Amino acid sequence: MQFFNNLWLSLRDIFTDPFLYQVIIRSVLSVIMGGLIGSERARHGRAAGMRTHILVCLGSALTSMTSIYIGDILGHGGDVMRISAQVISGIGFLGAGMIILKPNNVITGLTTAAGVWTTAVIGIALGYGFYSGAVIVTILFLGTIILFAKFERNKKATEVIYIEIDNMYETNRILNDLQKTINTDFSHHIHSAKSHKDGNLGINIIIEKRVNLDIAKLCEIDGVVYAIED
Repeated sequence: MQFFNNLWLSLRDIFTDPFLYQVIIRSVLSVIMGGLIGSERARHGRAAGMRTHILVCLGSALTSMTSIYIGDILGHGGDVMRISAQVISGIGFLGAGMIILKPNNVITGLTTAAGVWTTAVIGIALGYGFYSGAVIVTILFLGTIILFAKFERNKKATEVIYIEIDNMYETNRILNDLQKTINTDFSHHIHSAKSHKDGNLGINIIIEKRVNLDIAKLCEIDGVVYAIED
């Protein structure tokens, strides 16, 4: 009986603790902002999508809240930034795994890696209750990767298009159809499909110049299930 009394007292203390509501607010905001950034990355088929960004933002927020809890609630002294500082440096290991050198000597993943790092910092800010900074940076982050994406594509000397097909045995025929549709020379690299669907195959189309190409027309080719600028 004493056990249940102690359990009830512990639960009552938890749910009447004013810090609990701050934890809920900051955690929910971390999920929302991490999800906003991750959804944009997922829409472009990047390695780190919505779930990754949400977990990074949420975990980073928890490090900040843990520091506050240790210092303000438990009363222990020390540097409250120490735990969060390790997130800023440690997240680099996650980002390094997203940077890829493709066979056509094109490096990809830098924006995604930088985005994951920024998402971690946003999470830390939310954990400390710096809402205005987190919201402003999230808006600027989304604006940067959306608005400047078109500008960067126009500056690139090489066009890389990711194609996904649903029948590997039709690869040669599909490549011939792509040649007719694109109407210019290109090289290609075949690899596993990003969707990981059985029977699907991924193809990177590399065009050594800028072309005005309607990506939607590539999806009209029989066997092509997905096409996007990479």
